[in-house]
Amino acid sequence: MKKWLGIAILFIVLAAIGWFIQDRMIQKDTTAGWHLPLSGKVIILDPGHGGVDGGASSREGLLEKDVALSISFMLRDYLQEAGALVFMTREGDYDLAEESVRGYSKRKTADLYKRLEIVNESGGDLFVTFHLNAIPSTSISGSQTFYQPRVPSNENLAKLVQEQLRHNLENTNRQAKPIKGLFILNEADIPGVLVEAGFLSNPTEGRLLGEEEHQNKIAFSIYQGLLRYYAGEES
Repeated sequence: MKKWLGIAILFIVLAAIGWFIQDRMIQKDTTAGWHLPLSGKVIILDPGHGGVDGGASSREGLLEKDVALSISFMLRDYLQEAGALVFMTREGDYDLAEESVRGYSKRKTADLYKRLEIVNESGGDLFVTFHLNAIPSTSISGSQTFYQPRVPSNENLAKLVQEQLRHNLENTNRQAKPIKGLFILNEADIPGVLVEAGFLSNPTEGRLLGEEEHQNKIAFSIYQGLLRYYAGEES
């Protein structure tokens, strides 16, 4: 009797262990799926300027090309952790024009066409191009998202990104704005937005834009906007 009781207890213990392992595996699979909301998505990040083209600058000499690249790297990390495949038009301090192209204006044009080529031939789902503002007035500040209205989904994408920038940075009341004169937004075959991360010409914001914490807030805000977009939210 004791022998059969021991065998029964052994079977019960083994069954309990099996159930526990199976339950943990299911939880692991569910958790993995939950933490990869962008799995299968292809996203292009386009840090503006580069090389001889430094873009705008702050009073302290902070350059647009450097801030745009730094924010792009941070956003890339967030997106990759969420399962997205991310391509960047540049990953260093250079433009995309061929070496044989001479002259600033010619190189600038060649650079823009190469960026567009990368966006359109990437097979991507969407792209984000990064720039920063600088104007004569030092009182203007705040980030803003722009979109080309000919692509219907651009408006919602831009509004969701801008909502997160407003909420997290608390430095602007601006709304997402349509724009028709920007080359890449006009010619791209996939949805995309332009994020003007802030004004280097504003003394306070110009200083913040050089700080890693503030750059990370911008990157994370854009990331949250993209998550909301892919979740099917409407602004």
